[in-house]
Amino acid sequence: MLELRSITAGYDRRAPVVRDVGLTLAPGESVGLLGPSGCGKSTLARVAALLHRPDAGQVVVDGETARGWRHRAPRELRTAFGVVFQQPRLSADPRLTLTALIAEPLRAVGRGTEAAATVPELAASVGLGKDLLGRRPHEVSDGQLQRACLARALVLRPRWLICDEMTAMLDASTTAALVHVVEEYRAERGAGLLAVGHDRVLLERWCDRTVHWDELAGRASEVSR
Repeated sequence: MLELRSITAGYDRRAPVVRDVGLTLAPGESVGLLGPSGCGKSTLARVAALLHRPDAGQVVVDGETARGWRHRAPRELRTAFGVVFQQPRLSADPRLTLTALIAEPLRAVGRGTEAAATVPELAASVGLGKDLLGRRPHEVSDGQLQRACLARALVLRPRWLICDEMTAMLDASTTAALVHVVEEYRAERGAGLLAVGHDRVLLERWCDRTVHWDELAGRASEVSR
């Protein structure tokens, strides 16, 4: 179980964008988090993935309270999450080939020798041909780069996937293809999914349940009163 308990977070303690918000995600469950731009849902997603330390509250993973964030999180917790961001060009090192980009997490945890066997198979599963793997981000389209970023998120076989506006910059066919890859992975591995977005139709078709940001904020306000 992934639990966000009474999370308050932001980038200025005097004006947090997330105030006393809670959310739970069961293993194998897919939850859509729906809300307009700027409401705080991406910040909450980063907290859930242990990429942003909250000002208050707890992130609990399988009964264990997270004690560290980013590189200070224990490896077994840090590698339990795969994250795909909205803008692939901001989340990809422009110096890396797509092969190196996908293999990045393996090298970060000392498993770089697995890349030669793992990367081609994973790249094929997200729809990247071998001819693209030697290219760098500026040499491929947004959709192709986002496919590589999804492969990178899956390469350590995470138990939890956080897709933060993953398809917002993509066309309908690429969106459908990437959602299909995520669902195949979840069916195979039993991973939980938190899909953040502002497209109600997509989230309601994709996820087991969809939570609107206003519902989370409203519950928090009621509790605080």
